[in-house]
Amino acid sequence: MNRVDDESLKIMRRIRGIVLLCGMLSLISQIVCAETRPVSFSVYPTSNVPLLHGSDSDQPWQGAAPSIQALVVTPAGVVYAGSFGMGLFRSTNKGQSWETLNRGLTDPFLLCLAVMPGHHVYAGTMRGGVYRLSLQGEQWESISQGLEDTEVKSFLIHEGRVYAGTGQGVHRWVEADQRWMKTGIGLDQVLVPGLAMMDDGRLLAATSGKGLHYIQIGQADQSQWVDSHSVFVDPRERLPHRYIRVVAINHAQHIFLGTQDGGIFRSMDRGVSWFSLSRHLPNDSIRGIVPIDQDVVVATGKGVFRWKHEEQQWHEMNEGLTRLAIQSLTIASTGDWYVGTSSGAFRSDDEGAHWKNISQGFGIQMVPKGPYD
Repeated sequence: MNRVDDESLKIMRRIRGIVLLCGMLSLISQIVCAETRPVSFSVYPTSNVPLLHGSDSDQPWQGAAPSIQALVVTPAGVVYAGSFGMGLFRSTNKGQSWETLNRGLTDPFLLCLAVMPGHHVYAGTMRGGVYRLSLQGEQWESISQGLEDTEVKSFLIHEGRVYAGTGQGVHRWVEADQRWMKTGIGLDQVLVPGLAMMDDGRLLAATSGKGLHYIQIGQADQSQWVDSHSVFVDPRERLPHRYIRVVAINHAQHIFLGTQDGGIFRSMDRGVSWFSLSRHLPNDSIRGIVPIDQDVVVATGKGVFRWKHEEQQWHEMNEGLTRLAIQSLTIASTGDWYVGTSSGAFRSDDEGAHWKNISQGFGIQMVPKGPYD
């Protein structure tokens, strides 16, 4: 072998050594990164944890108004907005300005709100149970005894009683005992996103995965929940749906059910039979239902729509809405309409014809932490 070949061989050996060293360093770097990379928020249960920002946001992590999961309005017109991660906001001027109201609220991940006129606002949270606030107060009181280790997804206030739909069925607040008591048997490990009361005393529970259940209030609290065995078939895909997000009842005792991804259904005979109202509705993900006489307004994953009974068709009501992933819908006794979205809130002064962004005052939510961080 001549001198040139010998030098070439040495150079090739050095190159192999450098390549091998680079490969080892790359492997070590990947292992270290894999071990230290933080857990993604997406690992949390998607059925219970709401999306902080909907698909209508191209850059959701650049900072935006918080996701407003619940909105309630008192008879005096005071608006309360519950956010997912930034606690509660209150407005006395229809959302023109907001004040943060989180003193005593240890869990800022709010899922639902309710008002008992003249008394309290109730807040249901992801992991902290239930809190209540006097309408003239500034500090929340925790009333979570009996609701340990479960999220609170819905409220119903009926004749001075407070019911909560939770991840472990339905509970009722007993003021004398200062604790929540289980209502009925049979929904122990079932999430209840919606509650409604019929005029005959039947309490309806919309469940996540178990369809519609009911119980007769006035009987013993430990009576059995009854599965309605109602069939909710999507007219488009012809698939049955048992994941129900919301239930509402109008003055004629027509029942409306909003499903997770199968649209909206109505019963005009107190739950004996059902038919779909979803034909020509652009989105099947129903997040809110408010009946107005024979009409019904729904909040969906792609905006707000109103079913006109006389015309038998849906009307889109999204002018001014820059966020279409609606999370909550409230129509106040004053006639104002409010929606909470994946980023901020909006108000309509003309029954949904036009919307105005009222998110100023919420602040900016940067990269949000998950509820278990």
